Amino acid sequence: MVDRDLIKPDMPVVCSNDGQFAHVDHLEGDSIKLKKDKSGKYHYIPLHWVKSVDHRVRLDRPGYQAMREWSKTPLV
Repeated sequence: MVDRDLIKPDMPVVCSNDGQFAHVDHLEGDSIKLKKDKSGKYHYIPLHWVKSVDHRVRLDRPGYQAMREWSKTPLV
């Protein structure tokens, strides 16, 4: 698991095929709350999807899969 202290607001979220598809709003429980999408909705992704963090949050899956599996509520 990645050190959650490395994940900061406004960081880009990048999928495994190196495409950016979101920005971090903040951490909430064991989830990353993403900034609102184009339709004005928040989405959550679990921290265990994070493969690494540098100046971006890098996920372990392609963007289409992450968007299909993200949640409207945080993990508890």
